[in-house]
Amino acid sequence: MATAHESEEESLSDGESYVSSESDSESDGSDGENDSQSPVREPCRYYNKGGCRNGARCSYLHVCKYALTGNCRYGTECKLNHDAASSDARGGASHQTRDEEETGVPQLTDGRYYQWQLNDGRGWKSIDNDHIIEAQYCLPHSKSIKIYNTPYGAVSIDFNRMKVYGKDLKVRRLDDGNTVWLWYCTLRRKWHKYGEKDSRGNTNPVKCSDIERKFQSNPKSSFTFNIGSETLEIKFREMRQVGQNRKRKVTRRPSYRSQQAAAGVSQVAAALSNVSLGTKPKWQFEGDSTAWHDYKPRRGTQTECSVTSEDIERKYQQNPNGSMVFKVKGHSYKLDFGEMKQINLKTQRSRKIQRVLV
Repeated sequence: MATAHESEEESLSDGESYVSSESDSESDGSDGENDSQSPVREPCRYYNKGGCRNGARCSYLHVCKYALTGNCRYGTECKLNHDAASSDARGGASHQTRDEEETGVPQLTDGRYYQWQLNDGRGWKSIDNDHIIEAQYCLPHSKSIKIYNTPYGAVSIDFNRMKVYGKDLKVRRLDDGNTVWLWYCTLRRKWHKYGEKDSRGNTNPVKCSDIERKFQSNPKSSFTFNIGSETLEIKFREMRQVGQNRKRKVTRRPSYRSQQAAAGVSQVAAALSNVSLGTKPKWQFEGDSTAWHDYKPRRGTQTECSVTSEDIERKYQQNPNGSMVFKVKGHSYKLDFGEMKQINLKTQRSRKIQRVLV
């Protein structure tokens, strides 16, 4: 079972917090991991600079440090090792992995588009059904997700800081080097993608690909552009768009790709995945008393609904950033999956919605 947490209404004040309120109340234990549990857990800085004199004797990972966070700008063309689980990474850089010997291309995932993994100090373990995590991570407003039924109990993942709340665990996202990254900023308390048309039909002159190219060249730098006579700057370290008189939050999320069964993933490897999520999705809306209610037909009642949770899920699977319209007693409502809101099309009143796994 998993619960995704959306962001609260965005404030554009300079003093606003960029992380989930959940992180303020829970202690993050990931920084306190015991080094003795996993002597080979950090990338070797000398290997990443061009050569490590310790070779196979090195106690650090001989792996591209950017690949570990899914941010290597060279992708499959990178000359450094991308497979952190290989003997090449754990035993130095003196031998190629079998995949590299056969294809000449270093591997990041096992062939899938992406992999979400947890590490308790004894190595990285892939999370089963991680497409649920990926789908939520792709939504710009989604700050965190809580997954249940794991060997570690309930685990809350902070997407913005890529950390696990309150547990001695690490989390990471690997990809195949072909992820398309999208950039968003807040405008009138909603997230808008760079390059999209505004309400007046005007296209933003900045493309996500332009921002991403600059980010890949130097994640600590910034991207400057002009809209009319105003000069704006996206500061990557702060994840803010700064103008002369205002600041806006900025976020970077991948474009969702439906996970395919990769040819390189064996049934044995899938069976060894020891972290699981619930698999039955349920859609709910927040009532006036802040309690959550399931979407049900409720035929013959004052709240008779034209859709079920299963209907919503089918629409959501077609496009996690899309929307759908339904009726309750003749009144039309819109479900906005990107904003995770239910909107009354007549009054424009909105309610929060959520997707949980049971």
